[in-house]
Amino acid sequence: MIANLKPYPAVKDSGVPWLGRIPKGWDLRRGKFLFRYKKELNSSGSNTNVLSLTLRGVVNNDPNNPEGLVPKDYASYQQFRKDDLVFKLIDLENIRTSRVGLVHEDGIMSPAYVRLSLLPGSNVRYFYYQFFDLYLRGVFNQLGAGVRATLGPSDLLDLNIAVPGRDEQAKIVQYLDAQERRINLLIRAKRKLIELLNEQKQSIIHRAMTRGLDPNVRLKPSGVEWLGDVPENWEIRRLKTLCSMRSGDGITSMSIEPAGDYPVYGGNGVRGYTSNYTHDGDFALIGRQGALCGNVHIAHGRFWASEHAVVASLRPGHVLDWFGAILVVMNLNQYSIAAAQPGLAVERVLNLWLPVPPGQEQALIAKHIEHETINITKAVDRAQREISLLREYRTRLIADVVTGKLDVRGVELPSLDKGEAVEDLDTVEDTEAKEMNDTEEITNGDE
Repeated sequence: MIANLKPYPAVKDSGVPWLGRIPKGWDLRRGKFLFRYKKELNSSGSNTNVLSLTLRGVVNNDPNNPEGLVPKDYASYQQFRKDDLVFKLIDLENIRTSRVGLVHEDGIMSPAYVRLSLLPGSNVRYFYYQFFDLYLRGVFNQLGAGVRATLGPSDLLDLNIAVPGRDEQAKIVQYLDAQERRINLLIRAKRKLIELLNEQKQSIIHRAMTRGLDPNVRLKPSGVEWLGDVPENWEIRRLKTLCSMRSGDGITSMSIEPAGDYPVYGGNGVRGYTSNYTHDGDFALIGRQGALCGNVHIAHGRFWASEHAVVASLRPGHVLDWFGAILVVMNLNQYSIAAAQPGLAVERVLNLWLPVPPGQEQALIAKHIEHETINITKAVDRAQREISLLREYRTRLIADVVTGKLDVRGVELPSLDKGEAVEDLDTVEDTEAKEMNDTEEITNGDE
């Protein structure tokens, strides 16, 4: 049980696997008695306020500079109203994509999404938490398992939903909103710490990669604008003289498992595992598109490189860890091609100039960086684990409260100072989410 919260004094069996036992005073009602489903197309194209359902919640999307893919026009999009619930219940094999959101203002979204409008007399945010709980615990994905990869409006309207009285709905919403804000503040603080630690780490790496380890070394002009002076015994060479590059291979979410024989690398590191591999050896992986464009990771052994990564094969005579570090210093994201999503311009990158010390000095620099940054890396990993634990706590708390396992009636709500309110947890950008279908899936077809 969550500390300081007690169970309800009397409960009953709901008969619903994901609800279990619910408070005796709560009703169990099918969605069709609470919501109305309506699909209203933007046929005239008059509504230009494009919204997107993402892992950060429902967000505004600039039609002139959109996230994700875009349709030929927005006449095929459907209208949504403020306080509608929106569901993306397609591609249910993918366990790491957005599923439910609460619409914050009138706008238009993909016709593949389901729109439910709450009938008068209830608290829409309470029901948002109910459905958000099903998303967090993967219930939607379980319901759509097997040959069914999609759930439609009739499936949602047929679900049994736990319904307390309206006053209790409001109390649950007030409690969960307050806890959300508290958790968000903690996560924001840890993200700020990670940001500062990474800045410190990048400073150490940049100094070693552009000046070497000898503070008294004689320097010479590099002729490269971003680089400035470099040690006089270093060469200035084009990247293509050090390596070759090619894009990774496509792989579907159905082919990626939580565990397996070989890791699957995307633009942000390991995405999962598969029974096959595309590469065997030591390589540098570079994020190919989107927010992860230019990210660098080192991979060893047998693995699958997805289409989200560019695989760089280093030529003999150079040190891979040094090579990975210089790619980071070069900030390859700035050489992406702007489109619906940024994409790495490989030919342009291969023609970039970079400083190249002798092989023995590359090894010394790589070892120095490892020694000087190991404690910083551990601190970043620790902060990231703490963020994961906070997210797990949030998932458990929401589940226990909206299914009536814990009673929040009479609980004194935590207070926040003015100015402490922060955006919902799902509006905070997460680079991993950017690769894992963070943007809206555009389609002109109906479900």
